[in-house]
Amino acid sequence: MLNITIATRPTGGLRTVSYSRRPSEPRYGLRPTMKDVAARAGVGLKTVSRVVNGEPGVTPETGRRVQEAIDALGFRRNDSARVLRKGRTASIGLVLEDLADPFYGPLSRAVEEVARAHGALLINGSSAEDPDRERELVLALCARRVDGLIVIPAGDDHRYLEPEIRAGVATVFVDRPAGRIDADVVLSDSFGGARDGVAHLITHGHRRIGFIGDHPRIHTATERLRGYRAAMAEAGLPVADGWVSLGSTAPERVTAAATAMLAGPEPVTALFAGNNRVTVTVVRVLAALTHPVALVGFDDFELADLLRPGVTVVAQDAAALGRVATDRLFQRLTGAAPPPTRTELPTRLIPRGSGESPPGA
Repeated sequence: MLNITIATRPTGGLRTVSYSRRPSEPRYGLRPTMKDVAARAGVGLKTVSRVVNGEPGVTPETGRRVQEAIDALGFRRNDSARVLRKGRTASIGLVLEDLADPFYGPLSRAVEEVARAHGALLINGSSAEDPDRERELVLALCARRVDGLIVIPAGDDHRYLEPEIRAGVATVFVDRPAGRIDADVVLSDSFGGARDGVAHLITHGHRRIGFIGDHPRIHTATERLRGYRAAMAEAGLPVADGWVSLGSTAPERVTAAATAMLAGPEPVTALFAGNNRVTVTVVRVLAALTHPVALVGFDDFELADLLRPGVTVVAQDAAALGRVATDRLFQRLTGAAPPPTRTELPTRLIPRGSGESPPGA
């Protein structure tokens, strides 16, 4: 038995209390340590360290005894000490556009899975498509000493990050490139995907095709508009001014744009929607019509295949974007990554019916 003497100060002055514990029990009032685990399991400190940190060199039987001691004592690894020793916090930050957007769910989950495989904690937040809020959030994460950042940018000037990157904060941009700095970026082929989607409508006989997209300051919106114009030009088709509308993805704005394109003596016979939020609103607009209008949307969305007709989409792999970006981030953290690179992932056209009906069907 070990004796611990604790001095207290009751009303009558100092008094001494004796507390007895076995060597395998944690110290009174303190969190159990590796020493406590080692004593209970009957092994050395280095063996406990190997088990706690997932290092090799421990037999299954010894590992089982150490784990049982850890569970019995409620031991938790002291990450603060590891930070001081290694200069890393084992945490990364993820800055998204909108946590409520279904597109970012698989992306965020993929980032978290890769981070977890590297023993890192993920902290995420939303910029709400506001450049000032993006900067505030990014710098707040840096102030909390995250090891790296994955950013879906809202702004177009990221020079504010240069001191943080020089200080060792690995940074990878996703979905859109960084503005005015050279940094890793992982993108979907927005230009090629939009060109393929519009060409699909042209193949099915459409000549008057409208495009409704996001704000023109957003990289993906301008790339998808460029793909739309390329497909129309390759087919020798003109683009009337009233066939293109960029702006907020709010339902009111999208509804007004779609309604205008579908009115008049020569309305469009097909629409290309620039992202999933636009597509969902356009589906509602088309549902109120008595005649069919073809539709292809950029981004897949839940239940798109269950509508009648199913919605034809240009799908991007959000989970792959998250995995590739996070793999690159950890390559940077280990010093194994090459100079900043641009990685572009392919998209996939999924025909489901809404994009295959001919004009006037």
